Amino acid sequence: MFPPLHTLAIFIGASLVRLLTPEPAVVYIVARGISQGWRAGVTSALAGGGGNFVHALAATAGLWALLVASAEAFTVVKWAGAGAGAYLVWIGVRTLVGSDAKAEQPAPPVQPLSRIARQGCVVAMLNPKTAIFFLAFVPQFVDPSHGSVAWQFLIVGALFAALGVVTDGAYGVLAGALRGLVSRRRDAQRPARLVTGTLHVGLGLSAAMAEPPR
Repeated sequence: MFPPLHTLAIFIGASLVRLLTPEPAVVYIVARGISQGWRAGVTSALAGGGGNFVHALAATAGLWALLVASAEAFTVVKWAGAGAGAYLVWIGVRTLVGSDAKAEQPAPPVQPLSRIARQGCVVAMLNPKTAIFFLAFVPQFVDPSHGSVAWQFLIVGALFAALGVVTDGAYGVLAGALRGLVSRRRDAQRPARLVTGTLHVGLGLSAAMAEPPR
């Protein structure tokens, strides 16, 4: 029922390569960390791990097989992900066109962590590239000779989600540290505002760039 340890070791290495590559969830976490601090970044990372585990459950149940096989279904999920990021695009544009003079005004109210968690989970769940990853990559680390395929798939998927929490959490902490540095240096506030705005806009557009499976 449990995949061999050497198989898990290879899977961990391969997963870390993918997880360290910027994806919509990473963009969201970095943007939250810069704009609201490390707690918001880490909360987003935990929520993203939950979204990735939903992918693991769906793939184990075979639900994502239909998604990968159907270009129409893939397109629906892709645009749903873009819609979920529409609010973040609006925030990014407002940040980009904002005046530097606004930095001297009182900061707007921060978003509650519960809302940040919901958004982070949705961003991860509606990433069609993750669905393809689970159907095309994860099965290579499942061996029927070691017991239940479903259990192995779920174990490997849960491991991927846990690794994602670690790597994404590191992104969130680093982004929060960058926010602290920026808040102490007024001359760095304009570049930080441009970076934050661009990250928000990029997050909303990234889902629309996913290509359907061939």
